[in-house]
Amino acid sequence: MVNVIFIFFSDLDHTADVQLHAWGDTLKEAFEQCGMAMFGYMTDLEYVQIKEVHTIEATAEDLMGILYHFLDELLFLFSVEPFLICKKLVITEFDMKEFKIVCKCYGEEFQIGKHPQGTEVKAITYSAMQIVDEPKDDKYEVFVIIDI
Repeated sequence: MVNVIFIFFSDLDHTADVQLHAWGDTLKEAFEQCGMAMFGYMTDLEYVQIKEVHTIEATAEDLMGILYHFLDELLFLFSVEPFLICKKLVITEFDMKEFKIVCKCYGEEFQIGKHPQGTEVKAITYSAMQIVDEPKDDKYEVFVIIDI
């Protein structure tokens, strides 16, 4: 069985940090791709295998807050045990009325030597955060600046 992962994102240089730009056919997919963009900035995802699955939950009071908390939970998963670097994210619950996300995170423990070191992500920010929740050219988009 061959798993093919398409990652739709770009990183745009910003004066002090990096802006992640992700998009998808749905807002849920755009959020997933934004998470993958962050992991792709940390290492070359071609070297990551799916050996573990962990579930994260994020809640907030508004749309920008849920994107922030979702990415922050992913960063936390990488920053503490199990030091998970994700190759695939699947949001299983995407409730934008209650602003709740549940996500399955597939990957493995980050290991220096196996995984090329990219750039350390220190924090997620609200600075210039944008969520295009009305499709533009049939795509939903998100823009997030991360502190590196």
